Amino acid sequence: MTQTLDSSAAAAGGGSPSGSRLDRVLAVVEERRAECEERRHIPRDMIAVFKDAGLYRASAPKRFGGDALPPAEFLRLIERISVVDGSAGWVASFGSALVYLAALPLDTQAELYAEGPDVAFAGGLFPVQPAERVEGGYRVSGRWRFASGCMGADVLGVGIKAGEGKAGEGKAGEGKAGEGKAGEGRAGEGRAGRPLTAVLRPDQVKIAENWDVIGLRGTGSHDLVVDGAVVPEEWTFVRGGAPTVDEPLYRYPTVPYASQVLAVVGLGVARAALDHVIAQGGRSAYTGAPKPAERATYRTAVGQAEARLRSARAFFYEATEEAWATVEAGDPATADQASMLRLASTHLAKTSFEVARAAYQLGGIGAIADDSPLQRHLRDASVVPQHAFLQEGMYDGAGAVLMGVQPFPGYL
Repeated sequence: MTQTLDSSAAAAGGGSPSGSRLDRVLAVVEERRAECEERRHIPRDMIAVFKDAGLYRASAPKRFGGDALPPAEFLRLIERISVVDGSAGWVASFGSALVYLAALPLDTQAELYAEGPDVAFAGGLFPVQPAERVEGGYRVSGRWRFASGCMGADVLGVGIKAGEGKAGEGKAGEGKAGEGKAGEGRAGEGRAGRPLTAVLRPDQVKIAENWDVIGLRGTGSHDLVVDGAVVPEEWTFVRGGAPTVDEPLYRYPTVPYASQVLAVVGLGVARAALDHVIAQGGRSAYTGAPKPAERATYRTAVGQAEARLRSARAFFYEATEEAWATVEAGDPATADQASMLRLASTHLAKTSFEVARAAYQLGGIGAIADDSPLQRHLRDASVVPQHAFLQEGMYDGAGAVLMGVQPFPGYL
């Protein structure tokens, strides 16, 4: 029996896409999946379908007309899309990225959302590039990698560290957060010396189309190139910095959330792979051997994979709901809760890959065919745990927090 993911509006929540709009997204993704893989990005007309379904207002502040969905609701939407196609789920997951922009001054956010809350943001933070301080902002140049979804973005972000300019130029820290200035304590490097993200218009950025990879090919995670663009101070922020918007979503741990929206893509892909081999249990073998469902080894492998995937999924959503309950009550999430979000995400990404690989092996020789969904699921699932947010080192950070030891820098 395959797992059923509820697509009803009631299951999704009040501000979530309605069942009919989400069903349209799923239908379009299924119809154009091969096209996106061949083009190596999700085209703008598909991004428009995502916007129409509300995916890009999901993390926009309610004060600016957005939905600011609870994380679990958004994650379940991305899970559903990823069952159909991992690349589409990955790009749609950046509907969560507006939580970063909640650290911009309120006046800047008002300008950002002036034409509505359906804003697609994409960017590459690394490698952080030096930026020259100039009057009122920064002169930005450099090249950044892995800008997923950049081909359909309305605004783009790049990571910068301020260099030296003329005395008194480009300084931050004047005024209070939310008064239209760039927040306190951000003298060029951001709070606590962290790099800034500079927000640019697409016409200020060149996209170097170099996304040639084995999996998640449709994400368009190309390089960004900027040559001397001047970015006003009020259009820079610290990723994960203090928000200027006082709504529950922006009290939820920002960087752990970023890892969650990626990990859940792997979950959807693994679910699709496992559902495929379950459905194939009744097929006849090429050699005339017993049908897969008649073999104890096949049944055992399916049962083990189902248990692993459901267990990892339960841990993932349990950690999500626990942290959300805390911030919704008006309190900051604890370090333990933030760590559990990272641990659950890493574990989910790894487990999802293992399940997709197990499904591929169960598929036998037929799984190697270009038209087999299993080879695509394996390729896509293999990419997710390679992301820096989801690699094995996160287990070390989680173990440190569990034992009261300081984790490595950047973990929390």
